[in-house]
Amino acid sequence: MSLQKGDTDGPMQKKIAVINDIAGYGRCAMTVLLPIISYLGVQACPLPTSIFSSNTAFPDFFMDDYTDRMEAYLESWEKIGLQHTFDGIATGYLGSVRQIEIVKRFVREFAREDTLVIVDPVMGDHGRLYSAYTVELCTELRKLLTLADIVTPNLTEACHLADIPYKEKSWKREELFAMAERLSAMGPSYVVITGIPQGEYLANYVFVKNTQEEPAARLIRVHRAGEERCSTGDVFTAVIAADAVNGVPFEKSVRKAAGFVKRCVEEAVTLGTPPAEGVPFEQVLWKLKRS
Repeated sequence: MSLQKGDTDGPMQKKIAVINDIAGYGRCAMTVLLPIISYLGVQACPLPTSIFSSNTAFPDFFMDDYTDRMEAYLESWEKIGLQHTFDGIATGYLGSVRQIEIVKRFVREFAREDTLVIVDPVMGDHGRLYSAYTVELCTELRKLLTLADIVTPNLTEACHLADIPYKEKSWKREELFAMAERLSAMGPSYVVITGIPQGEYLANYVFVKNTQEEPAARLIRVHRAGEERCSTGDVFTAVIAADAVNGVPFEKSVRKAAGFVKRCVEEAVTLGTPPAEGVPFEQVLWKLKRS
């Protein structure tokens, strides 16, 4: 099934506003999203939320919270006429209620009717939320989903957003369907729950709301390629976001994103890349197809 918004043809290059943090070392967030989205033929326009010297998997890092400058940044975008020019808006880690409020206002003021909003709710993993994520922050993130077309939570994030108890294994398809349906009811028509452990496989559960008939749902599995590492979720979401504005059918995009993540992890194993440094997607970017 193709995405209905953002499918229109036109002479202008597609543009995505990418709202996320920047890490100077250790591939993650913006430094992963920008090159992958660009390679897929879409102009990536960064709106930073914070700046890190390295990702937080390292024992020490410098961080500059960019919240106080985000509004002035957007005022400048408004002055040069960028309202209603974005085909997509992709959000990542948002570390405060104020940042979420800024993003919601940005979506309302800058998005066109056909702009696709992709929310990667970076909240935690392995059943635990990151230390910054309070109950209030989770509540506000659910409100952001009301503006989303696509949401890409991992299993931990999906459970917390849907208010369903987390378990590491033994998920039945009907349980995943109920969780995805609950997430979709908050706003997004397209849901993919990532990183579901299934023995030697990792699975992604794809759910597409359809107002004409029953929702389409499918479990897509790939073989595990190596140990877990930073940035795989960012690689996945980058492909999903670029494909969305390029009109690639959602299930096809999920399969492509999952396959590319696997190739990236395999390359990391071959090169002996430390997990904290993410995946060397640069080495295999040429294998990522544009359609």
